[in-house]
Amino acid sequence: MRQTNSASKNNAPRNNAPRNNAPRNNKLKPSSHLIMNGSVRVRVIRTLLAIQNGHSLSSVLDPLLNSLHDGDKGFAHALLLTTLRQWHALARLLDTLADNPIDEVEVRTTIQVGLVQLLYLEVADHAAIHETVEAAKEIEFAHATGLINAILRKVAKNPSKFRKKCDKKHSLPNWLAYQLKQDWSEQYDALTQGLRQVAPMFLRVNSAVTSVEDYQQSLYGAEIDADIVELTTGFNVANSSETTTILSTKGLRLHQTTAVNALPHFSEGIASVQDMHAQLAAPIINKALMAKLNAEKSDTENTNNEIHILDACAAPGGKLAHWLELLSSNDSSSLFHVKQDDAETKPLASKLKLTAIDSEAPRIERIYDNLQRLNLKQQDLEQAEKNIALNVVCADATRWQHGKNKKAATNEPVFDAILLDSPCTATGVIRRHPDISILRTEEDIEQTALLQADILHNLWPQLKAGGYLLYVTCSILKQENVEQMQDFITHHNDAAVIEFTEACNWGIAQTIGRQCLPIDSESGDGFYYALLQKTAE
Repeated sequence: MRQTNSASKNNAPRNNAPRNNAPRNNKLKPSSHLIMNGSVRVRVIRTLLAIQNGHSLSSVLDPLLNSLHDGDKGFAHALLLTTLRQWHALARLLDTLADNPIDEVEVRTTIQVGLVQLLYLEVADHAAIHETVEAAKEIEFAHATGLINAILRKVAKNPSKFRKKCDKKHSLPNWLAYQLKQDWSEQYDALTQGLRQVAPMFLRVNSAVTSVEDYQQSLYGAEIDADIVELTTGFNVANSSETTTILSTKGLRLHQTTAVNALPHFSEGIASVQDMHAQLAAPIINKALMAKLNAEKSDTENTNNEIHILDACAAPGGKLAHWLELLSSNDSSSLFHVKQDDAETKPLASKLKLTAIDSEAPRIERIYDNLQRLNLKQQDLEQAEKNIALNVVCADATRWQHGKNKKAATNEPVFDAILLDSPCTATGVIRRHPDISILRTEEDIEQTALLQADILHNLWPQLKAGGYLLYVTCSILKQENVEQMQDFITHHNDAAVIEFTEACNWGIAQTIGRQCLPIDSESGDGFYYALLQKTAE
């Protein structure tokens, strides 16, 4: 998910995303230093004000936590995230509690922080009310302390009643709730409630190093409980020797969120934190690539070919790393695998060239950081005697063309497979990034859909005939997903839709592709997948 033309995230909101038109807090300066002083509640309030001014949660969370003593970090984190998850529901409740409209954003924010303590965090009444009133004084809104005190005391008399009122409906901006009702009428109630819950924590295990089962045992040894989650994917591939291609993706779902430094061998690259539905991307495009190469291999004896693949919008590198792990493994998912019991079997490629692009230099650094932890940087691949050449490029996916420079780039077909983890409004990851429901606006959908179309139209000509493009978003809005694909194939006669079959145990079948929805506490995030193959013109 993601919000700019070259990509993501680990699906976190981008700082240069279109800003919302919410009332601005004139007292709050752009500097994040304002959250570095005051009580815990004051710092949380100032962080919430910064988010309402357009700052993403990812940009302000660490400064908040780093400014606190260890004993206060857990409470601050829970207070901030819970307030964001219940933000719109709390705002509607607040409007019913006040005799007159409350226009000052600082006062509204302070009251909502107080309401969260009473309704969701079970903070003692006297502590929640007193400390919240004192916080109002610290942010120089002492004139509102009487109002704040009265509203919180009213709620404290019957918190279960007001909690029920708050939980009754969604906690989304009305425009988004309306769109979800249009797109997902049957799933609407479960979906809107699911989006205000805490997302589960999933791990991807590096299959080039160990198995999911073995790492699960390592977790047990560290007293961390986890369940194996297995997702099955089936799709039909033209010219495949098999009627349906089936693949299995295994990951781990932790029973409780755990700090990464507590995970066994995490720093050594054994495992990565990645949503279960996000873990589908690399196996699908890799399997499609293998099918293409196998089909070509049956037509020619020349297997000493170079394979070119592209990860567009690659940052922060989770899906890129997963793809490299698969390509680097010693099993049949590797292009360089040779069956030991069949002397006639040859590897599908003599060399693989993988290009990854993203438009923002700081996010390129995150790619390198992730690859370094996983021992997947170029020097690591060379030392492992893998014939993989990795090239990470800072570039705009709406204009970038393969070539060393713009004059040399010709937009000619060069790639055998493209993974496009497309920019989107990231509505499918609101559970992890609840600030999205504040930062996004209705106008963002149209702007993002146009951006997606520009990227697709630029990359498609660079895909070889017979090659595959996997289109992925972390959105749950059809305009960015199935409707985008319908429009694309209408304008590209050489685009064939590869159908996902009933063998898939994930997502909901769409006219094109499949849609995952974050409905319950055990499910992955909202992701959309569509697989296209380029036919000969």
